[in-house]
Amino acid sequence: MTKGGLLALLGLAGGAFAYWKYKNLSLEEKEELKRKAKKIGNDVKEAAVDVEKTLSEEFNKISGKASEFYKKATE
Repeated sequence: MTKGGLLALLGLAGGAFAYWKYKNLSLEEKEELKRKAKKIGNDVKEAAVDVEKTLSEEFNKISGKASEFYKKATE
C-alpha cells in the first residue's frame, strides 16, 4: 500500500469514528459541540479579517514608498 493510500485509509477510519462518536452524543453534548465549532469559526473569520486588513495597510505603505522612490528616481 502506498503512503497516500494509507493516509486516505486512516482519514476514512478517523471520519467514521468521529461520525459514530457524534451519533452517540446526548443532545446537550451535540449543542455544546455545535456552539464550540461556531465560536471557532467566528474566531478564524475575525483573524482572517485582521490579517487581510494588516496586509492591505502594509501593501499601501510599501506602494506609497515605491511611488516616492520612483518619482525621485525619474526627476
